[in-house]
Amino acid sequence: MHYDVFNGDADGIIALLQLRNAEPKCSKLITGVKRDIKLLQSVAKESDVSGCTILDISMEKNIDALYNLIERDIPLFYCDHHRTGEVPQADNFTALINLDANTCTSLLINQHLAGRYADWAIVGAYGDNMFTNAEQLAEVIGLNQDERAFLKELGTLINYNGYGSSIDDLHIDPAELFEQLINYPSPFELKRDLSSPYYDLKNGYEADNQHVESIVPANTSNVATIYQLPCEPWARRISGVFGNALANQAPDKAHAVLTLNENQQDFTVSVRAPLNNRTGADEVCSQFSTGGGRKAAAGINALPVDEKDKFIEILNHFYK
Repeated sequence: MHYDVFNGDADGIIALLQLRNAEPKCSKLITGVKRDIKLLQSVAKESDVSGCTILDISMEKNIDALYNLIERDIPLFYCDHHRTGEVPQADNFTALINLDANTCTSLLINQHLAGRYADWAIVGAYGDNMFTNAEQLAEVIGLNQDERAFLKELGTLINYNGYGSSIDDLHIDPAELFEQLINYPSPFELKRDLSSPYYDLKNGYEADNQHVESIVPANTSNVATIYQLPCEPWARRISGVFGNALANQAPDKAHAVLTLNENQQDFTVSVRAPLNNRTGADEVCSQFSTGGGRKAAAGINALPVDEKDKFIEILNHFYK
């Protein structure tokens, strides 16, 4: 059995969608909420693995399971842009890795496939807040402003759907969303089909986004602004896209969104580096035991409540 392992956000879903459009394959899908990145462990426990494609999850967080599969001589393809640690070298292992803060997995797959599904790659890039790169690629393939606006909205909605503490928080299970999207040869067909997941996600996002209008910063400085959201499903769903929106509104500042977890003891944290200085988010978050990510965007899965002030101090000090 071939296993497709991918992040449940827009970048992971759209990266796999491009690959499976190019090379249809019967596979078992392994994914989850966006923060569920140690996905390869479940594959390493299986005895029927004949091959594995891994997309948009940190190699550093999955290294033990990766070595397990390499040692079993299973053909592996790994494409990502997150922190890697040391990249293994093996005949059965192909790695397409680029840690540049201005790329994402969907764009790497687009290059790998020589632009065969560039319209979908643009959706993934918009969803991963790579607006400049998405616009550049849209220019190359000749999309007009209305087409770009739709792909931007679609990418944002698919990304929004990945945020939550569990699948129950999401509007659509990411594996199911992939299965739905693969039926559309072009992303523009989702707009024409009134029963498509685009409309389900659009309605959910608009309802959740109404809560954001009344939110004010919990802490702000010359270099960073921090928001704190309550322990509510809408807050968990909106946190990542809200962070991206803040970053685009004030590109010279870093932003963090802290969402109180259900145990009331810690926060889920989304950090966005300044768009004009896309570096350091991973360094800030990696100073905490459950933190990680990439240079431009990173997070902490469980920041203890009593470490909130420490986090704010570290964030401000890094970008001062």
